[in-house]
Amino acid sequence: MFDSMFDMTKALEKGLDACALRNQVISNNIANADTPGFKASSVKFEEYMKDALEDGGSLTASDVENVEAQVVTNTDTTMRMDGNNVDVEYEMNELAKNNIEYYTLLEKVNSEFSQLRTVITEGR
Repeated sequence: MFDSMFDMTKALEKGLDACALRNQVISNNIANADTPGFKASSVKFEEYMKDALEDGGSLTASDVENVEAQVVTNTDTTMRMDGNNVDVEYEMNELAKNNIEYYTLLEKVNSEFSQLRTVITEGR
């Protein structure tokens, strides 16, 4: 019973971890925008989580336990003559989207714990 109470929290934790990693990757891309030959990376997570949820049919901690975000480097494109493929404008947009997602997930985690606190308090 207690395990199922925290299934959503575990999924949210994985999402927050992916957002934190994505923030690091985007920051690294921006920092290397002028580095010759640098290839931008991105983080794949949402599709892995979707696959895990589709396989299991419902949200359980065991479904999301093995889902990990992965950093993927884009070696197929070039933006400039020096081989660098970082598009700073795109990266800044991705950073803004990632920050919104992070704070949305954080708000949901706070809501989950608030509900748990209410249940504990009302049960006294």
